[in-house]
Formats: sequence, structure tokens, C-alpha cells
Amino acid sequence: MKKSLKLAAVISTVAALSACGTVGKPESGYAKSATGDVVKSGAGLCWRTAAWSKDQATADCDPDLVPKAAAAAPAPAPVAPPAPAPAAKPAVVAPAAPTNEKVTYAADAFFDFDKAVLKPEGKAKLDDLVSKLKGVNLEVIIAVGHTDSVGTDAYNQKLSVRRADAVKAYLIGKGVETNRIYTEGKGKKQPIADNKTEEGRAKNRRVEIEVVGTRPAQK
Repeated sequence: MKKSLKLAAVISTVAALSACGTVGKPESGYAKSATGDVVKSGAGLCWRTAAWSKDQATADCDPDLVPKAAAAAPAPAPVAPPAPAPAAKPAVVAPAAPTNEKVTYAADAFFDFDKAVLKPEGKAKLDDLVSKLKGVNLEVIIAVGHTDSVGTDAYNQKLSVRRADAVKAYLIGKGVETNRIYTEGKGKKQPIADNKTEEGRAKNRRVEIEVVGTRPAQK
């Protein structure tokens, strides 16, 4: 299933991350960009690492898992405002500095049964993705591998990691910095189609890739 290109709060669709990626230390339980910010998907969801646990939940990423704060004390009675001060001369405001906007690009790469070798159409999608990085200040590329339901959980977990690594190796070959790519395998736990049909299983043999970064805001 292809994900459409979109502008968002992050550069969505490529769920928690581990394996070979090195962007952001996993101590917090969430993947982080090179700037130290928690990486979020195009839908605004924080990416959990494989080491994530409930005691690492944060109010920003998992508010439902963080204990609610005690009810706030009643607000103090209103105080009469002081007498207005003499009007001051308007301050001179300097022109605003150029700002950046967050951008997100997403793509899927598909694989043959029991293979971790990129298909030609998968390479073409990655080439297109790399071409869109021109002029983008790259923060992180997230690659999450998936499999169909055939085989054991343990085998499919390893296969999904190999598929994510295949995408990472291809992107490195296209000039992307190694430490900008974060990979993880999800095995067969997150199908996007019915595994009872060959067509559905083919859609599930995939790597979801999401690119997060910034570029100068369009005027």
C-alpha cells in the first residue's frame, strides 16, 4: 500500500524502532532525531523503540499511560488591575528571520516471498525518495520491515529486520549518511492486507520508509 506524500509536523508512514539504526539513543524508550527531538510519524505518533516499557511513557507521547496530576488548587481571587502606565513609544520590530517547515515523505518497498532483496520497483521508489531530499535538512529516515504470516514468529522477525537493513544499505549507497537511518523489524505482527490471499501476503511483505526533516518555509 503506497503512502501519499504530505506536508506535516514531521520528514507518514514509516510504529517503534530498533535493529541497526543509530539515530537517537533508545534509553528514553522513544526514537530521537539527531537534534534530540522524539521522532513522530506523519500522524503525530511517537516512535517507540523495542526497549520501550510503560514506565518510560511520557505525557507528550503516551498521555494515557502517565498518572494524572493532582487537581489544581482553586485560583486566587482576582486582584484589581493597577492603574495604566503612560503609553510608551512603539518599539521598532526587526524583520522576522527566515523560518523552516517540517516535511515528511513516505514510501513502501516490497519483497518476494522469503526474500530480503529489493525488487526493481522498490529501488525505483527509493530513488524517487532520495531525489526529494534535495534542499531538505535531513533529521532521520525510519525503515520498518514487515512480513506475511507464513512461518514462525521468530523467523519472520529476523526476516523483517533483514528487509529493513536492505533498504538502509540501498539508501547508504545513494549517499545518505549511515547515522541518519533508523531501522526496525516488526515481523508479521502488523499486516496491512489479508494474509489468506496471495495478493494480501504480497502487500504485507514490505518495508515502510518515512523521511523526516526541514526545509526553508515556502512564501
